[in-house]
Amino acid sequence: MATTSPPASAVEANRRGMGALQAGDPAAAIEHFSAAVAADPASGALQRNLASAWRALGDAAGELAALDAALAIDRRDVIAWIRKAERHEALEEKGAALAAWSAAVALGQQLDPLPTTLAPLLAHGQAFVGGATDTMFAVVTDALTPLRSTLSETEVRRGDAFVASALGRRQIYRNECAGVCYPFLPADEFFDRQHFPWMTAIEAQTDAIRAELLALLDDPGEALRPYVRMEAGTPDTIWAPLDGQLDWGACFLWEYGEPNQPVLDRCPATAAALAAIPGARIPGRAPSAFFSMLKPRTRIPPHTGVTNTRAIVHLPLIVPSGCGFRVGGETRQWQEGSAFAFDDTIEHEAWNDSDALRAVLIFDVWNPHLSAGERELLTRYFAAADASDFAIPR
Repeated sequence: MATTSPPASAVEANRRGMGALQAGDPAAAIEHFSAAVAADPASGALQRNLASAWRALGDAAGELAALDAALAIDRRDVIAWIRKAERHEALEEKGAALAAWSAAVALGQQLDPLPTTLAPLLAHGQAFVGGATDTMFAVVTDALTPLRSTLSETEVRRGDAFVASALGRRQIYRNECAGVCYPFLPADEFFDRQHFPWMTAIEAQTDAIRAELLALLDDPGEALRPYVRMEAGTPDTIWAPLDGQLDWGACFLWEYGEPNQPVLDRCPATAAALAAIPGARIPGRAPSAFFSMLKPRTRIPPHTGVTNTRAIVHLPLIVPSGCGFRVGGETRQWQEGSAFAFDDTIEHEAWNDSDALRAVLIFDVWNPHLSAGERELLTRYFAAADASDFAIPR
């Protein structure tokens, strides 16, 4: 390396280093930047300049050492992460490159505004991370495929969620109860069918239930009402566009444990099918059962329900193409006559992007993870609470 006179300061040494880089003399630049770092060891920018000189010299080890030194000063140094990721990628050190690009992309997402010079670099990093996780997902899927046939429905569903979340391909959602939360219940998005042996029986009644709904809709009278009905004076919320509108309409058969006898009388097959289900019977609270109608081009916004003590069951009756339903990280398409149950205290949403009506029979039952004793405990709790002088009216 060329010998030079000692600089007066880190600033001067850095100036000389930049001049040497521009002159195409990386060896001299390394000497100047090293002097600058010695004069100001707390400067990550000087370490990055030193890394640039090592890169110009073609010394990957020196470059990475300087970048690691910069990150030891500030782990939020997005430029240092980008350069570190680039070097590991060039060396085909895939794991190290993935770690560095992941850090750079995460930090870049916090920059507002994002500098235009960084945008293409971070876009490349995002593509690298996506490609890497896609590759890992394919490899892991191939490795686990022989095992799937030996696992239960629950084990397959939870295992799939684990793999997807471990590789950053989906989010794991938690319960958010607006009312009563029973502790330590599993936060299932969709409950497995094995919990509901009666589902096949109600599915067999789909045609009869649909026919009763269509007859009801031909002359709904007061049975059909907006599902969303906000109290006067309520500030605007996500529900404001649906407030008082039949875009999301409902015909209740049961509501908070009270029968809507006129509708039940008009829908005897539906009433009998619901009566055969071992659902919750809590005065003033359960069951609720209703026909849910979603008009064309209508969306129900992401939201959470009241209590995780129940499971919500959907029996799809009329499902045009273009409809969908998401609970947490899983999206499903309704299939006419195929029921499913989910935990509505996990964020969920629905949409009808078609030009026709979508209709579903919705009702609640006990959360299947509650024991018989816990169901009795809850029933007695609500009865005692409602018998006090402080029961809140609905």
